[in-house]
Amino acid sequence: MATGAATENQWLKGRVKAVTSGDCLVITALTHNRAGPPPEKTITLSSLMAPKMARRGGIDEPFAWESREFLRKLCIGKEVAFKVDYKVEAIAGREFGSVYLGNENLAKLVVQNGWAKVRRPGQQNQDKVSPYIAELEQLEEQAQQEGFGRWSKVPGAAEASIRNLPPSAVGDSGNFDAMGLLAASKGKPMEGIVEQVRDGSTIRVYLLPEFQFVQVFVAGLQAPSMGRRQSTQEAVVDPDVTATSNGDASAETRGPLTTAQRLAASAASSVEVSSDPFAMEAKYFTELRVLNRDVRIVLEGVDKFTNLIGSVYYSDGDTVKDLGLELVENGLAKYVEWSANMLDEEAKKKLKATELQCKKNRVKMWANYVPPASNSKAIHDQNFTGKVVEVVSGDCLVVADDSIPFGSPMAERRVCLSSIRSPKMGNPRREEKPAPYAREAKEFLRQKLIGMEVIVQMEYSRKISPGDGVTTSGAGDRVMDFGSVFLPSPTKGDTAVAAAATPGTNIAELIISRGLGTVVRHRDFEERSNHYDALLAAEARAIAGKKNIHSAKDSPALHIADLTVASAKKAKDFLPSLQRINQISAVVEYVLSGHRFKLYIPKESCSIAFAFSGVRCPGRGEPYSEEAIALMRRKIMQRDVEIVVENVDRTGTFLGSMWEKNSKTNAGTYLLEAGLAKMQTGFGADRIPEAHILEMAERSAKNQKLKIWENYVEGEEVVNGSSKVETRQKETLKVVVTEVLGGGRFYVQTVGDQKVASIQNQLAALSLKDAPIIGSFNPKKGDIVLAQFSLDNSWNRAMIVNGPRGAVQSPEEEFEVFYIDYGNQEIVPYSAIRPVDPSVSSAPGLAQLCRLAYIKVPGKEEDFGRDAGEYLHTVTLESGKEFRAVVEERDTSGGKVKGQGTGTELVVTLIAVDDEISVNAAMLQEGIARMEKRRRWEPKDKQAALDALEKFQDEARKSRTGIWEYGDIQSDDEDNVPVRKPGRG
Repeated sequence: MATGAATENQWLKGRVKAVTSGDCLVITALTHNRAGPPPEKTITLSSLMAPKMARRGGIDEPFAWESREFLRKLCIGKEVAFKVDYKVEAIAGREFGSVYLGNENLAKLVVQNGWAKVRRPGQQNQDKVSPYIAELEQLEEQAQQEGFGRWSKVPGAAEASIRNLPPSAVGDSGNFDAMGLLAASKGKPMEGIVEQVRDGSTIRVYLLPEFQFVQVFVAGLQAPSMGRRQSTQEAVVDPDVTATSNGDASAETRGPLTTAQRLAASAASSVEVSSDPFAMEAKYFTELRVLNRDVRIVLEGVDKFTNLIGSVYYSDGDTVKDLGLELVENGLAKYVEWSANMLDEEAKKKLKATELQCKKNRVKMWANYVPPASNSKAIHDQNFTGKVVEVVSGDCLVVADDSIPFGSPMAERRVCLSSIRSPKMGNPRREEKPAPYAREAKEFLRQKLIGMEVIVQMEYSRKISPGDGVTTSGAGDRVMDFGSVFLPSPTKGDTAVAAAATPGTNIAELIISRGLGTVVRHRDFEERSNHYDALLAAEARAIAGKKNIHSAKDSPALHIADLTVASAKKAKDFLPSLQRINQISAVVEYVLSGHRFKLYIPKESCSIAFAFSGVRCPGRGEPYSEEAIALMRRKIMQRDVEIVVENVDRTGTFLGSMWEKNSKTNAGTYLLEAGLAKMQTGFGADRIPEAHILEMAERSAKNQKLKIWENYVEGEEVVNGSSKVETRQKETLKVVVTEVLGGGRFYVQTVGDQKVASIQNQLAALSLKDAPIIGSFNPKKGDIVLAQFSLDNSWNRAMIVNGPRGAVQSPEEEFEVFYIDYGNQEIVPYSAIRPVDPSVSSAPGLAQLCRLAYIKVPGKEEDFGRDAGEYLHTVTLESGKEFRAVVEERDTSGGKVKGQGTGTELVVTLIAVDDEISVNAAMLQEGIARMEKRRRWEPKDKQAALDALEKFQDEARKSRTGIWEYGDIQSDDEDNVPVRKPGRG
């Protein structure tokens, strides 16, 4: 078959492509020289007559299906040797021959198993006979005697072998319920046998076991069209080569065409559509893999014409392959979006990516493909490491390249995250407000990345024009660089090695998975992220989880008063509220100059201009001005800071001191130590917190003659002679109140303390056993145990305060315990106590005893004592707020901790995170506390605090609130509150 038409009695080799009946095969050549599919022959086994399978609307002959299946399973897809024994010209030149599978004659195997009968030659066809006729007749006789195959002697076997065929879904879909079949079988693999391949992406299949004959379009793709051929007279009469008697020319006589047939043939022949390029090759590709093969069909959907759309899987040895993916991969089908949408997201992405690769490689049907014009260009081998200086938005960062010297204009590189888009931040100058979730996306990245070392892999650049919806500087085009940014995995060794290895967390994927951005749908041949599939998968998870922009919820509304663009008078109106707070938490939004910044104060929902008191950098355009800005961008840009506001200047800029929140470092020292700023204390350094630290930093730069001090000579500059006052920075704790004792005393736990999390994790990991056996565990006073708290049945660390003398006799004996991590105390039975491992008990208690500073609160038994206790309980415990506790002093007179209300006591000013005044001041204002007695020589900071508190006490006294209801309750020399009237509690 390698040379076209074969002559009779010449042995050829080929591969079985199809088996149409129990005695007929389609064989293709193993090799060929011409373009397109290889030549093929249809060979009917000489001198055999197998039962005929039903045509459309007909019925099978007995054992027809079993006969065809025997031969199909025996030789489909296998290499055979064959020769043509004879031809019958009366049956369209049909060829009959002998076929060998290995050393086995197929005709003998078929007859031997009883699946065909031997056709004896007639008087006119003595030469049209198999060369093995004698052996075949002998094998037929043996099969009849044994009752094999169609010669079965089992009663009713012949009738049972006839298939009960449902109406065909091909050609007449009126009786076919496509939607019903889809509903019953969607997503489930169905077994089938492919009977016909219409084109590369359309097959006709028997669905087993019901033998439903359906046409299936392969989902997500379309193969080249086979066109439409000219109809002929022969096309009108439906040829069925398997329906004729084997070798019997008399059975092939046909009647003349009717008028209707001639008209139909004439109309059909007038229209001819040629096939598309590669159509024949695509069809043969599909035939070679699935024709007459066992396949699995997974229905994905039904189109508007009730055509079935599905995925087709076939076996190739031990591997299961996807026919659709194979067609696209070999450039024999194109991706089709509408039917691909029926597939799951992973399969759809795979098809799309495979087609794109074929286009790039110009495979088969894409040989002459011309990619569309693209405004993106790949960036190769531009990877670097550096620290994140600024988060511009949820999809844009500024990274300081480690390899470029500090202070260089090229040190900071703007990197847009590849293939994602976050909500726009808007432009305040144009009064454009941030899009929903834009602030959340930016804040998420700020908290995650600012100051962190990252690995940047640049991927492509893109030319952006004003019409693209991206804000550009000027009217012209602008080139933006895109890349993937990674937080490196915690590994040992240098960062350069880490960057070359597999990077850690992809920031773009993190943003997408939180629902704070979307993935850009790139056009073909447009450059994209190297991790595009991971981004699409993260987006699918965010959509499924309905996160943020994918949810139906509106973005939280946030109204920020921007005092940087307001009048100076409005800024001055804010000054008292900012001065009342000892230390204000803020975020550095922008570095305006080395010593001047734009800050956002979350508690006040406002943005302010802020400058250091007594620290000044060179002005714009002066030497070292840009270097000072670059330094502060590296050090505090977008960092969490704490500030103390002292005053406001005539331009509306607030003056004060700033500390980096994590390190508690005075931010002014960065500039002074680097020689990029000077101290200016003409108004007196005693007004500046930590002035001595700032002066030491400046002195260090002078001694080293750094930057602005490079020409400094000792003694030439007159130092301000004002007295220096060292102001101690008070310790401030972030706490939650866990227990209120009364009299202004309470217990707190420090928020964010690692010890708290560690103890909680250790307790959660404990496996508590049953109550200990009486006598095996006898806790004594002062022992640390585990006790079950009565209100929520949780187990907590506790100290035995009191208990029965001697050994425990009953599980109901009671112990008084003090919960050392919370400060509360109760009586529990012995059954609610367990011994605790030393590794858990050795850590000190987490509850810290505190007292409100500078005020006296009535005890529980005094007038208004219960009112004061209830008020303190309400504003602290019931509110669940976090507080800042400014430690004014420590009282160690309580000695060693032995129970509730003892031990070291912190004297604090307690301020809720979202309140303007302290709890101390609020209790004076409510008239349920009074101030301590002033002494003659008080430190200046305490005098200032007492002066501030006295205003609130005077307000309560004037309005006769609480304990001031009957006027002054004491003289200046009194130390205790006298009883005026019965308590209201």
